[in-house]
Amino acid sequence: MERNYDVGERELLAVVKALKAWRHWLEGAKHPFLIWTDHRNLEYIRAARRLNPRQARWAMFFTHFALTLSYRPGSQNTKADALSRMFDTEERSIDPTPILPASCLVAPVVWELDADIKQALRTEPTPTKCPAGCLYVPSAVHDRLINWAHTSPSSGHPGIGRTVRCLSGKYWWSTLAKDVRVYVSSYSVCTQCKVPRHLPRGKLQPLPVPQRPWSHLSVDFLTDLPPSQGNTTILVVVDRFSKSCRLLLLPGLPTALQTAEALFTQVFRPYGVPEDIVSDRGPQFTSRVWKAFMERLGVSVSLTSGFHPESNGQVERVNQDVGRFLRSYCQDRPGEWAAFIPWAEMAQNSLRHSSTNLSPFQCVLGYQPVLAPWHQSQIEAPAVDEWFRRSEETWDATHVHLQRAVRRQKGERRPPPQ
Repeated sequence: MERNYDVGERELLAVVKALKAWRHWLEGAKHPFLIWTDHRNLEYIRAARRLNPRQARWAMFFTHFALTLSYRPGSQNTKADALSRMFDTEERSIDPTPILPASCLVAPVVWELDADIKQALRTEPTPTKCPAGCLYVPSAVHDRLINWAHTSPSSGHPGIGRTVRCLSGKYWWSTLAKDVRVYVSSYSVCTQCKVPRHLPRGKLQPLPVPQRPWSHLSVDFLTDLPPSQGNTTILVVVDRFSKSCRLLLLPGLPTALQTAEALFTQVFRPYGVPEDIVSDRGPQFTSRVWKAFMERLGVSVSLTSGFHPESNGQVERVNQDVGRFLRSYCQDRPGEWAAFIPWAEMAQNSLRHSSTNLSPFQCVLGYQPVLAPWHQSQIEAPAVDEWFRRSEETWDATHVHLQRAVRRQKGERRPPPQ
């Protein structure tokens, strides 16, 4: 911000900084004091009739001091001029800059955990009731392993159930679910960034269950974010079948044409043109441009009820998850949230969803992605017929799970208020 100050404001800023540094000596002093500056215009700061808001604040700050600003050329103001030009002759040690960012150093940490587990197994052997194919985790390593599975950017601070499922595929100990529940419930970042939930009121009117991935979409905007890499808006796109999501970064709230172009290039191009898109009644989705664009592609446009975001509840839930993710990782550096969006999308698409009992990635592609070395498994490359058979089985199972989820969600609501 200060880089954009003009010359006069920079010179005045030096006076403000000096007064703040020595305020305990100068404020309330009995005798007036003199400030020499080589910028003549500062002599007239108190007599100026027009000041911008910043200069007005500084002028009010100067009223706390019995000061006089006096001009002295730089050639005569030798002490301050010499200090401003002084170079440092002391040799400084150059700290090596890491070539790889911290996000690329996940694998060594995970393998170190595996090594620690194997080391602890020497003193605490595997019990006989440990399931086959799972690695028993001694008690000394429980907290570290849960911390990694819960706080890794590829997980994104998931809830208790998702954290348990993330660990149970490879690791086991008798109190795994209980320990995860205690750890996640008491984790400080989650208690600050997550909101408590209660059963919603009224009867559930669910949307129709799709038959295949990326045929029915829900879209919405996350707006008014702090600028990050030139972006302030996220276009959230959710596939209502697989629960996959795409998070598209935008420099601002787009027009209807810009929204349609973003969807076409980032969603329709890799996944195909959908049959239906559900959105709110924002101006982008009610304009003639949007309707004409979708009509040309043969896409049905469905608008939610006014002031009723639950009509598009799937994308609203993803909005909440993305917001929670960004609060968890960017609360100390809000201007860097754009760098975490790929991680947020990866976490959202890689964790198992309660409605489908599969991760969105697995529902679409037929296998679970490798998130870390301890998730690695042998991934076979099936023949074409085998791939289609497996995909049909996955989609049929997903459809069944979605129907069950709809029936379960209908029962998880409170009666409407009388």
